[in-house]
Amino acid sequence: MKKITLFLSAAILLLATGVGAQSLNLGIKAGATLGKIDGQSFKDGYNFGVHAGFFADLGIGEKWGIQPEVLFNQTKTQVRTSSNVGDALKQGTKGHLNYLSIPVLLNFKPANILTIQAGPQFGILMNKDNNLVENGKEAFKSGDFAIDLGAQLNLGGFKVYGRYNIGLANTKVSDVTDKSKWTNQQIQLGIGYVIL
Repeated sequence: MKKITLFLSAAILLLATGVGAQSLNLGIKAGATLGKIDGQSFKDGYNFGVHAGFFADLGIGEKWGIQPEVLFNQTKTQVRTSSNVGDALKQGTKGHLNYLSIPVLLNFKPANILTIQAGPQFGILMNKDNNLVENGKEAFKSGDFAIDLGAQLNLGGFKVYGRYNIGLANTKVSDVTDKSKWTNQQIQLGIGYVIL
């Protein structure tokens, strides 16, 4: 699955550079993240977090485009623990998982005001005891692969968006627990603004 996601990301970027962008906009964005981690050690339900970062909108024709982004993305969760196998699961450690997320979205505009978005996303878990360079070296070992699906309203230079992000990779989250695998799911709502 990781190879497929990497291939899709590379293909979209090559398409954008090969075809040649007819327009380029750069902007900032921020919003709320409702995230949850599926796995037997994690508490059910969505938890509030935030995301913020930058985006580029590369227009290819009237209706199509590519939108790469770089986001700081926070997911909060709560771990369940038990001291013995026979014990009921108890509420345990709260965790803050901070990611550097890199979505590469294919944009389709059926109308000037509406953009439909879909594409792969790669996330690097920013461990609290590692710096950015060390996390970058470990990216392909501990990264989160996901697919984003969403829509965006285009209101002049302002963008209002919502998207659903579903993790495809089963990965260990060492900051929270070392006992189980997980998949990440998020609902993101936010606003963006074109600055260039």
